[in-house]
Amino acid sequence: MKELVEVIAKSLVDNPNEVHVNEVQGEQSLILQLKVAPEDMGKVIGKQGRVAKAIRTVVKAAALNEEKKVAVEIIDAKS
Repeated sequence: MKELVEVIAKSLVDNPNEVHVNEVQGEQSLILQLKVAPEDMGKVIGKQGRVAKAIRTVVKAAALNEEKKVAVEIIDAKS
């Protein structure tokens, strides 16, 4: 999952070196924290959140194969 989010995000942004994905294991789910440069936030979120929603949809579809619950959080690299 982590690699999937990383590949998608790196293909969208201008600064692929600043893309980092952290995994946070919850009790019943896995949270993927996607960190990108502040100037790339708009590219990852998209108009009205469409790109972010598409990323989450792809990750949830991949998670179904592994029977896991996965959430994607998008935060800027300065956080």
